[in-house]
Amino acid sequence: MDLALEQSTFDMQAAEAFAGRMGDILNAGAVAVMVSIGHRLGLFDAMAALPPSTSTAIAQRAGLAERYVREWLAVMVTGGIATYDPARKAYGLPAEHAACLTQGAPLGNLAVYAQTVALIGQMQERLLSCFRTGEGLAYGDYPCFHQVMAEDSAQTVVARLFDAILPLADGLCERLDKGIDVLDAGCGRGLALIEMARRYPKSRFIGYDLCADAIAFASEAAGKAGLTNIRFERRDLTGYDEKQCFDLITSFDAVHDQKDPQALVLSLRAALKPGGVYLMQDIGGSAHLENNANFPMAALLYAISCSHCMPVSLGQGGLGLGTMWGWETAQDMLKAAGFRLIERHILPHDPMNVWFVARA
Repeated sequence: MDLALEQSTFDMQAAEAFAGRMGDILNAGAVAVMVSIGHRLGLFDAMAALPPSTSTAIAQRAGLAERYVREWLAVMVTGGIATYDPARKAYGLPAEHAACLTQGAPLGNLAVYAQTVALIGQMQERLLSCFRTGEGLAYGDYPCFHQVMAEDSAQTVVARLFDAILPLADGLCERLDKGIDVLDAGCGRGLALIEMARRYPKSRFIGYDLCADAIAFASEAAGKAGLTNIRFERRDLTGYDEKQCFDLITSFDAVHDQKDPQALVLSLRAALKPGGVYLMQDIGGSAHLENNANFPMAALLYAISCSHCMPVSLGQGGLGLGTMWGWETAQDMLKAAGFRLIERHILPHDPMNVWFVARA
């Protein structure tokens, strides 16, 4: 390129504007990590329970060291999350902000997802190697992964399971009441399955997951709940092959990072009894990048894909489709598996995910 032409077309105003945007990105990234820390330490819940208070009062409420809390509060104030009254040295969490930052928040607890930003940072060195070699990673390489997924499931799945999710399939709740056989494929810590087992004592529930720590947690939780109609089993779903065993199969955000998602969907279809239902939740973005410009938190989802879902699939020798494999891809796989009726739903409380009801 001609240097004079390059200099003449260079837009310094656009360059400076982008530099400002980069500054905002760096600032927001730092705030996100601190939001993750605040969530895990219960600081937002402590602030929400208090009127505007000193750092000492907030630290006491949360049972933490004041000096660290004070510095964390400075991030929250300069990040536009908390308020500060210098005359009283009082920090507050407006109710409108608490509405998406606290346990049971009416708008959902978005601080849960800030943990993924911190997790990506923890995985940076491993990812640098993956970029160079093309190799993948294993679920066990990720600290606190199942904890984060369980928190996500608690608010996107468990909280709306009985009023919004199971009723997507006509007649399903009535069948569960009478007693049917249910599999949760890729159950993680099993929160949704445990709640179903509690609600429908005449039905029989089993959860499969690859990760031993998740299965151990789920089994212990079911035991503490005194449930006798549920069990969990550590199982690699690669090559899964059970025939006509279940009336209902669910998978919650579990298909796209499998080694071979199409093979899994085919095997789940085969595992359903005639007339059985497959209820599948997965990320609702499009398979086409150009369609995701306005999709909620698309950049975060692609980052999660690059740092977790894609490497985990590749680590199993899989296709590495990634988080944003696309609802179109999921729908095509369901059709290829031979489901006779496929319905697609987006639920108001969960705009990031798509729900499919497919019948055998």
